[in-house]
Amino acid sequence: MELPYPDGELEVRPALAAGNAVIVKPSEKSPLTAIRIAALAKQAGIPDGIFQVLPGAGDVGRLLALHMDVDCVAFTGSTNVGKLIAGYAAQSNLKRAWLELGGKSPNIILPDCPDLAAPRAPPPAASSTIWARSAPPAPACWFTRTSRNASLRNSRRPPPASSRRSARSGHQHGAIVDDIQYRKVLNYIDKGLSEGANLLLGGKAVHTDKGLFIEPTAFDCPSDDLTICREEIFGPVLSVITFSELDDAIRIANDTSYGLAAAVWTSNVSTAHQVSRRLRAGTVWVNCYDEGGDMNFPFGGYKQSGNGRDKSLHALEKYTELKSTLIKL
Repeated sequence: MELPYPDGELEVRPALAAGNAVIVKPSEKSPLTAIRIAALAKQAGIPDGIFQVLPGAGDVGRLLALHMDVDCVAFTGSTNVGKLIAGYAAQSNLKRAWLELGGKSPNIILPDCPDLAAPRAPPPAASSTIWARSAPPAPACWFTRTSRNASLRNSRRPPPASSRRSARSGHQHGAIVDDIQYRKVLNYIDKGLSEGANLLLGGKAVHTDKGLFIEPTAFDCPSDDLTICREEIFGPVLSVITFSELDDAIRIANDTSYGLAAAVWTSNVSTAHQVSRRLRAGTVWVNCYDEGGDMNFPFGGYKQSGNGRDKSLHALEKYTELKSTLIKL
């Protein structure tokens, strides 16, 4: 479960700007936001039929992808469902299928990470890690793996644990979308323990009548072969992996079928450029995370994290057709 509407908004805006009529099929688990935005669009003067919302179960999306009168489909969701959508598009009228899919985004913390030695406040890498794993309104597919240099392993302030107190249920800590996902996340935590990961913090359900919450959870993993290091969890569960050499950190970061985003923390700008060039990810942040929300910055993934780019002028290209007209007078 990603954000209730902003993910779809990245596709809707350029599609409308390029002159298309749009049908939005929101998640059946959170349809109300899209319905409300459609009402606001009508109030703003968008003509009837140009911006429509079609709620329903997953089969509605399948029918839209198969429909011969739909010229393009953009999907945000899991990689498995994205592959089905691409197949439906090919079976119909060979419509273009733009996919923003899963991620297992790495976060590389080098020994010269800025402010790591600060005596009181948690370092920015720690704060960003906890925020990205549990921020409202729902845990998402960012920042799910942290690789730290071996020299930091015995730090008295491990980066994930140092920010635990800053995450509060219902404010900085988003709820799990439903009971099915809630149980799935708890099963991943159990699997991490059974496969030999060391629990650094969290790992328990939070009992409250305000929603389904799980404590921000971090594991120290003996290798990157564990299930919690490989699979997308969609819950506040972080895998911490130790590396010795920079080449090893980059290998671990790229050793995944995904390539959505990544981050590196270092005071050396040359190192930052070197690591960014070698990471197979659509977005790389340096000494920050989830910055650059400006629409000028393209966003999209490598490998099985999808295709195409949202935001920027590149997004407009997804929803237009090129035509060549030659005239001889």
